[in-house]
Amino acid sequence: RMSVSKTADGSSNLSTRAKRNSEMIEKIKNYFQETYTELVEKVSWPTWPELQSSAVVVMIASLIIAIMILAMDTGFKFIMENLYKLSS
Repeated sequence: RMSVSKTADGSSNLSTRAKRNSEMIEKIKNYFQETYTELVEKVSWPTWPELQSSAVVVMIASLIIAIMILAMDTGFKFIMENLYKLSS
């Protein structure tokens, strides 16, 4: 048999924990309901053509940045090779 201690107001610790768990579950359910409502009703999603054009912009920008990094890397490699040749 398990002994259950009583709190100052006469309720058991077990019932207090059950209430807290129930409140926590309600908060979690409420969070997901509000999140779903916001995503469905309040968020302005882009249209398919807007999404495609944004994706093209991102791909072009990524390509330009990659080319810039390649140029810097190649230039740095060239400089370092020449410095090493001078020192040897």
